[in-house]
Formats: sequence, structure tokens, C-alpha cells
Amino acid sequence: MGERKGVNKYYPPDWRPEMGSINKYHGTHALRERANKLHLGILTIRFEMPYNIWCDGCKNHVGMGVRYNAEKKKIGMYYSTPLYQFRFKCHLCDNYIDMKTDPANLDYVIVSGARRQERRWDPLENEQVVPEEKSTSQKLATDAMFKLEHGEKDASKSKAAAPIIDRLHDHRERWRDDYASNRLLRDQFRIAKKDLKERAAADNAILAKSSLSIKLLPQSEDDSKIASLLRLNPTQTPEERQNDVRQLIDSRPIFSSPQSQTSGISRRHSLGIIPNAFATNSKSSKSIEAMTRRNLGVNLKAKEENGPVNLDTPSTSGATSRTVFPVSLCDYTSSSEDSQ
Repeated sequence: MGERKGVNKYYPPDWRPEMGSINKYHGTHALRERANKLHLGILTIRFEMPYNIWCDGCKNHVGMGVRYNAEKKKIGMYYSTPLYQFRFKCHLCDNYIDMKTDPANLDYVIVSGARRQERRWDPLENEQVVPEEKSTSQKLATDAMFKLEHGEKDASKSKAAAPIIDRLHDHRERWRDDYASNRLLRDQFRIAKKDLKERAAADNAILAKSSLSIKLLPQSEDDSKIASLLRLNPTQTPEERQNDVRQLIDSRPIFSSPQSQTSGISRRHSLGIIPNAFATNSKSSKSIEAMTRRNLGVNLKAKEENGPVNLDTPSTSGATSRTVFPVSLCDYTSSSEDSQ
């Protein structure tokens, strides 16, 4: 941006070629305010924090990747590599932090104003490239035995890493034809999309039929097995129930035995053919069983030698002779008769 501002196509009328560039004519620099201290060897740059630190001024944590406007200057040389130092102010306080480059260890070193959060590891454990030290390089150049031992170690490492390298090559070969891989992936997505569309249509049909607004889960095999075990009992219409009652009445004998008198009444009660006067409640059957001839108003004419005979009480002596006429009870409200 500064270069774009400093270099333009406008030249004032009083400018002449011997005056130099337009920046020299205006007394400015192409980097503008970034070059305010350029005469002192200081250039303002954008510096990014290389690792996590703790500020000594405010004791706050500053994460890796935070950017600052830093003053950059050259402080020395490491062989042919220049050493640079950076000075910037913490964005959380007024403390200044100084850092410099360390080409020997490929790292940055804190000079003052902060301390490093130690999260270091051995680069050999991560199989990173570690630069050779100067002493090691000199031994490799002068000592033949050391060079032979170093070469054997390198050969053993290469042999151990050969299977891993082969697997990496095989994995890379799978994706060499990117068109075929992309086509295969898109075909799978297309099939899955079609399946999801069909399921959604089936679910919407079920929800519309049942007037529901819930989310249906996908069908499973267990649901199918459980549904196949369920059976609904068939319902009967009133006509079918009436036909069953008629068939039961037709199949029942007309004359019932004396032992099954009460059972016949109960069956008629269950079929709904007992009059309401006798079938009001459960006590009506007991009252029918307790009825006697005297309660019914039936008088019997009998020939007795020793006076009238009480028909309701049994006789204690067997000498008394009596003639009992048959008695018949008729239920005129029902459709059938029981003889006694």
C-alpha cells in the first residue's frame, strides 16, 4: 500500500528529471511511516508470535500466531546468515518484548520482557529433519570410521522405514486418477440421495394418512419381526352375534332335567329371555328356588286318614298315607315350558 501511494503518475510542473524520483522530490519514502527510523537501521514490520509466551508485565498468556507491529533491526551474523532482533509492545499492557532469531537451532529466542511456555519435544521422535551440528559435519569430512558408522546407521533407518514408504506410495496411487475417484464418490452419493428421497416420501405418506407431525425413525428388522407377531381379533357385527344366540337356543334341549332347573334359568338369563320380574338381580334366582306351593297359592286335595297334611313340612312317620296330585308350573312370559 505504501509503494502504491509513493509511486504515482502525477508529476508537478516544476519537476525536472535531474531532481530524481518523485519520492525524492517530495522528501518521502516508498514505505512511508514504516521507514521513519530507517536511518537508524530499524524497519517496522508485521511480526507473528512463533510460540506461546507469558508476558512479564501483565502476567497474561499470549498465544502463538498473535501479530504485532515490531521494529526489526540487524544485530549480527551467524556465518553468512544475518541475525535479526524484533521489539514490540504487548497489546495487554505497556511492556516491551524483545526477541531474536537463532539460526543455529532454527528457533526464536526471547531476549527480555517475556518467558516462553515450554512445550518442546525431541524432533527425532516426530521423525523431523534435524540439522547436523558443525562438529558432526567436520567428523564426517575427516574421520573415515565415523563416516562408515554414520552410513550404517542411515542404511538401517532406511531399511526400517521402507515398508512405511511403500504403504504411502500405495495409498497415493489409489488417488492418482482423481476423475475416477470423484466419479465413484459422486455415484455413491447419488444412490444414497435417491434412497433418502424414497424413505422421505414413504414417511410423508404415512404421516399424512395418520394426521401426525412427528419424525419417524428408519425401519429395522426388529420392527418387522414384532409386527408379524401381532394379530388383531376379528370383530362381530350385531347380526352375527344375534345368529350365534339363535344357534345356541336351537341346539339347547327343550325339556331340562330336574337337576338342571336352576342352570336352565341361568342360561336363559344369560341369553336374555328371562322376564324382568325374575331377572332383576342375582337375588331373583334364589327367591325362585325358595318358592313353595303355599307361597304360590296352590292347594292340593288329598285323602288323609288322620287329618290334613302339611305339604311344606316332611312327614316324620312312615305310617301316614297320602295321595299327592301332580302340580305343573307354567311360565307364560317365556317361549318354552319347564315341566315338574
